[in-house]
Amino acid sequence: MTDQELIELRREKWHVSGKPVRTLDDARSFIELVGFCLTLPLETPLLVPTFVGAWLGTDENLPRLRQAFSNPRAKDATDLMVRLLRDKSAYEANLFDENNAFLLSAAVFPYFYALVGERNPRQAPKPGPRSPYSQLACDAYQIIHRKGPISKLRLLDDLGKGISVPALDRSLAELWSKLRITRVDYDEREGASWDVLQRWAPDAVSEGVNTSVNSALSALLSKYLDCVIAADLPELESFFGNFVARSKVREAVNALLAARELSFVSVGHRSLIQITQAPVRRSGTK
Repeated sequence: MTDQELIELRREKWHVSGKPVRTLDDARSFIELVGFCLTLPLETPLLVPTFVGAWLGTDENLPRLRQAFSNPRAKDATDLMVRLLRDKSAYEANLFDENNAFLLSAAVFPYFYALVGERNPRQAPKPGPRSPYSQLACDAYQIIHRKGPISKLRLLDDLGKGISVPALDRSLAELWSKLRITRVDYDEREGASWDVLQRWAPDAVSEGVNTSVNSALSALLSKYLDCVIAADLPELESFFGNFVARSKVREAVNALLAARELSFVSVGHRSLIQITQAPVRRSGTK
């Protein structure tokens, strides 16, 4: 395989070769195919498709995060993305920025939860010196649990005077980063609506809780390589290092290579890792 052939295979799978994703059915098929994507490209490129690229059918001159609020193309793509969230065909994670959602398909999300989410989601978060949650985050969680889905504007009102929007955003990020809550809708006037993830997606959370870390990471590695066709170890570490230790990524890759579930392929002058291809059976053989 040449470098150009690899690029073209990715462009075809990522819907940036002139075949835009415009309907809800198209969007469902796209996220199921790739497994995960960013809404918008990052300033520092990451080897992963973008939803706005698939919506436009191109990877050229894509709007960036700083342009998202003023760019109608980004708004239209985000509107379709929100429909996926409402439909529970996709879920969000807070890996990069609240306004640049990281989307995961419904099939992939439980594996991601197994790596990132709380193992005892029924227990409400509590503040403390060793807790990742502030008092404000815990207060916000209690209101979301009691009244959700609830918009950020109404949540701010319920928390009372003296709470700033940046402080609330930080608290929501604390909860979202551990998948305690999730965005389920968006309104221009009231902002994002939030709900407790376990209530919004109980089956996905249950499956994630009961999946081992090793099994989840192996499944995500395989899906990622299916998405990007082939990648080298630094590219795998760059992507998965956003939510798991790089040493664990290397261990999982080595285990999958040893089990021959992954294998090496020559692409140009590089040796990349791919999902092991099934041998082609010759006609007439048994």
